[in-house]
Amino acid sequence: MASYLAARKQRRSHCVKSLIIILLFIPAISGVNFDQCLEDIRSGHWGEFGGRNNAGHPVAISNATAITYELCLRACGSGPEPFQWSVFSQQFSSWLLPWLALVSQLPFGSEDKVDNLISMLLTVGSPALAAYSLALTVLNGRWIARRFSSYKFPNTLQAVRILSSLQQSPLQINTHRSLLASLIVLPQNDEWWRELVVWLDYTHAWSISAVTSIAWVIIAYLFTVIDSLTGDVTNAVNANGEGVGSLWIWLLPIVIGWLQISPKCDTKRLFQAMRRANDIAYVATPPGTVVLATSISQEQAISLREGVNDPLYNDERCTVPIYNYARFLPWVRAVEEVSEMFRAASHHAHLHLSVDPSVEWERKEKSATGIDPKNRIGKCVQVQAYCLPLGEQALPTRRSMWGPNVFSRIAIASLIALSLQWGTTGAAVVVVWFTPTTGLGCRSGAYLLYGIVSTVVWMLLLVSSFLSHYVSMRRHPADHLSTILARLISIGIRRLGKVLAVFNAIWIVVTCLFQFSNYLDRCYCNSSVLGRGITAWNVITYDPQDISNMRGAWIGGVVLAAGSATLFVFFVNLFINPRLPN
Repeated sequence: MASYLAARKQRRSHCVKSLIIILLFIPAISGVNFDQCLEDIRSGHWGEFGGRNNAGHPVAISNATAITYELCLRACGSGPEPFQWSVFSQQFSSWLLPWLALVSQLPFGSEDKVDNLISMLLTVGSPALAAYSLALTVLNGRWIARRFSSYKFPNTLQAVRILSSLQQSPLQINTHRSLLASLIVLPQNDEWWRELVVWLDYTHAWSISAVTSIAWVIIAYLFTVIDSLTGDVTNAVNANGEGVGSLWIWLLPIVIGWLQISPKCDTKRLFQAMRRANDIAYVATPPGTVVLATSISQEQAISLREGVNDPLYNDERCTVPIYNYARFLPWVRAVEEVSEMFRAASHHAHLHLSVDPSVEWERKEKSATGIDPKNRIGKCVQVQAYCLPLGEQALPTRRSMWGPNVFSRIAIASLIALSLQWGTTGAAVVVVWFTPTTGLGCRSGAYLLYGIVSTVVWMLLLVSSFLSHYVSMRRHPADHLSTILARLISIGIRRLGKVLAVFNAIWIVVTCLFQFSNYLDRCYCNSSVLGRGITAWNVITYDPQDISNMRGAWIGGVVLAAGSATLFVFFVNLFINPRLPN
């Protein structure tokens, strides 16, 4: 019995190997040779009709440089040109491999490997979303610096640096029991601010591997572009990766941008830093004494949300930077709560009002803010009142559920993200669109579909973040119809967006592989049937005008793609590292 099973297993192994060999060599054996096919057609073997010039006009069959799609199917067959390893390896290693290697330089940080994998596929599947999250991060850094710039109160600078660093975190603010007010006002908490800045001061920076990967991509891209433009452009033209290079160039500014921002996205280090800092956080008590906040309860003024299994907040909890789109609105709300308290405290200090009204104001000249620690101590009620605007201690200010200036930042981030997405995708479409036979074909259609799905994914996840924030604001009870619908739609379209992104990432990689392997070098694709329909024709022999037009389109595509990437890098460098409060 054992020998029978072993023999059966061996036969099955031989069958699998044989099948693989057959699948690899069938295209090479039965592939189409369009040059030979055209010679047979010119000889009159397939009749006198169907000959075309490269513009699609009928010509004598003996002078044809192109043929109708119908004649192409009849004379040449529906299959592709045979696979050529030399062409595939050269195109793959020059146009696609460097970009796939560069994906490894994207920031991840989650402790869950599946989350990191999904974030990678989400980035490749929707460059628009990746660029949008990055642009939002840059704009948020500038916004928070300007928001706190007028405050003159201790730890303002540290607050800006900490809150900006926590954009990749599920940040939550607790104002109960004067926790946040105590954190801002009490001099005992100065160490909390200083230490947390230090503990968050780690970087996803310019390592040797990152610099090497970026340099490899840039040099390989430049050399390959120059070689393709100065060499014989008609050589394996339908397997040429000129469009592929333009399509993937969006990855370069995304990687460079995140390296410049250096996001704090290591989940373990973020939570450890917050726990260590909150161990030394103090809170004011009703009698006026100051005690460690942990001696009263486990609640903290500023902390990271953990242990929540609600699927509504899955993206918000994941610290990978591409999910900043999901954290944007709750982060702005959290920052605004801290900002309002700093503003009120700064205003009270500007008027020389102590926390305890019975304590006379004492100015400390050597202090950067001129505020003596004695002016910052009082009972918990007094500390809380010190962080409310004058005259509004009894009635808190009602704020917008969205936060200040959010829509202007969303508009700017969307514009710059879509410019990068469609500048690079459009460049790739231009390159293959103007490669004879011109028009919408398999390659340009595949690139166009990639850009459209990428944009749809961005739109779905953007809407999902709005609905999620609406639910979290609790304007209606949890069992209210609007809340239930918002929750279900938010979760549903977010999952749909991710599924589309994963398939889009797989789609574009497979499309590139099909292009390099000559799989798309067939009558249907070469005739641009998608755009031209039944009147399509297949250009087989190129004339000097075709070559000139191809070179012009390729140069235009490179300029458009490189220009879009450069514009994005310029945008990041324009808004990054804003002037911080003194």
